[in-house]
Amino acid sequence: MTELLDIKGHTALVTGAGQGVGRQVALYLAEHGAGAVVVNDFHAARAESVAAEVEAAGAKALPMAFDVSDFDAVGAAFSEAQRVFGSVEILVNNAGNAGPTSRLDDLVPFWESNPAEWRRWMATNFDGVLNCTRHAMPMMVKGGYGRIVTVISDAGRVGEPHLAVYSGAKAGAAGFMRAIAKAGGRFGVTANCVALGGTRTPAVADLIPDAETEKRALSQYVIRRLGEPEDAAGMILFLCSDAASWITGQTYPVNGGYSFAC
Repeated sequence: MTELLDIKGHTALVTGAGQGVGRQVALYLAEHGAGAVVVNDFHAARAESVAAEVEAAGAKALPMAFDVSDFDAVGAAFSEAQRVFGSVEILVNNAGNAGPTSRLDDLVPFWESNPAEWRRWMATNFDGVLNCTRHAMPMMVKGGYGRIVTVISDAGRVGEPHLAVYSGAKAGAAGFMRAIAKAGGRFGVTANCVALGGTRTPAVADLIPDAETEKRALSQYVIRRLGEPEDAAGMILFLCSDAASWITGQTYPVNGGYSFAC
């Protein structure tokens, strides 16, 4: 029987793949027939560790440490991936939060913030998506095939009061994906988003240090548990596969019922 989610030997590049959701996406792609996975993380050791797991799962791997907000570094990474593997057909824009210096314990109301603080949210969550998509698209257009999946947040759909700039950056990334979907469709390129609710990643673990805090947080969720990286990665894998070949320009919430907003 044909595997519905077969990635068919394509090469994927997953940003922020050294841990959490990105790591699980890289592993799922490898387990479902990807020919190669470029594993990006800001920290080289994390990228190398996950690359070893990807190879154990049956795909070739290339660990690459770069900051997605650095246009030239992103370009160099894609050029190297093209040199090694020939092309990149799948891009998962997963890198998020406030980038390599993420801190979520110093949030203030927007009207008490300043442009320097805004940039740390915009750089990774919006600029990084633009940078990676800009360098991926020429290869996808030339090859007549591409899958782009950008991980956003329910903050970009419904807003979060202490994450105003982050909410705006994620909403902007979703709007950008819709534009890319319209521009890329005739070249066989699809572009979609996955909007996550609270998912058990290192950043969220810092915000929910104990069972009582977790219980309070989960009172807002219809399904009374935090998401796991596998929950997000399953939807991302689907959108990367040919099972989703007639889906583009969409945002899919994977949020445990945190919000039912359109």
